[in-house]
Amino acid sequence: MKKLSVIVPCYNEAEVLPAFYDEITKVLDSLYGYSVELLFVNDGSRDETQNIIESFATRDERVKYISFSRNFGKEAAMLAGLENCTGDYAGFIDADLQHSPDLIPEMLKAVDEDGYDIAACRRVDREGEAKLKSFLSDGFYKIVNSITDTHIDDGAQDYRIMNRNVIDSILSIKENVRFTKGIFSWVGFNTKWFPHHNRERAAGETKWSLVKLLKYAIDGIIGYTSTPLRFPLYTGILSLIAGFVYTVVLIITAIVSGGSLALGVAAVIDAVVIVGGLILLSIGIAGEYLSRIYTEVKGRPKYLVAKTNCKK
Repeated sequence: MKKLSVIVPCYNEAEVLPAFYDEITKVLDSLYGYSVELLFVNDGSRDETQNIIESFATRDERVKYISFSRNFGKEAAMLAGLENCTGDYAGFIDADLQHSPDLIPEMLKAVDEDGYDIAACRRVDREGEAKLKSFLSDGFYKIVNSITDTHIDDGAQDYRIMNRNVIDSILSIKENVRFTKGIFSWVGFNTKWFPHHNRERAAGETKWSLVKLLKYAIDGIIGYTSTPLRFPLYTGILSLIAGFVYTVVLIITAIVSGGSLALGVAAVIDAVVIVGGLILLSIGIAGEYLSRIYTEVKGRPKYLVAKTNCKK
């Protein structure tokens, strides 16, 4: 009998977990011919998330859990799930019920019977999402796809099911600062996309602030392209050209009409401010890459487990 592991990253999801468990188990109970592992990864929650998960495990032997020593982030939680799952197939689903569990049977069929390696959901609308967040998300996908060789589908979600070959390929990537959406695209494989309409959270509130989303976007760009490192070269060339042209304009103006010294001084100050800003921006970009190297060289574990009932 083939086995499906469903990985559920959790961070302060106590309010929604009972409803999620009821809905997901109804779907999993309907899967004929498969054994199931429901693996919760508690990412250092500060509420009753761990106690609720353990209560599930006491009455349902399919429930496994990994509890981190502190909050390491969703990327670490997803990695821990893949490293500890035992299924022939594994999938991710959020605990907030914004992902529709009733798609699981059709997604599993795609990878088990239809010859696909991955069955993944793509969001077809942003209903209920703040307009600023939607605008920034659209902008991120356009930027990252224009400057990287790894194409990330707009609206692609973490909600997906994959076979063991894909799982092992993802686990072969050892980098510490992980951008899973980029990893999914980078490893390739034959993917079947399922349209998915956005759902409101069943309870609780989102953990993704604009600051966290911005950091996530920077990690994605830095992790999959070195194009920003060329920014100082491009801006330096443009600055030299602009400076040369402006110098010629000042000389011509001074000869023809006796240009104002005050205007010239103001223009020079403005140019210094602009060039200074470009220099600081360039240093900042280089600093992001150096920071990434620093993090990778330290080689610290990606997460620490405080408690688990997983046995591999």
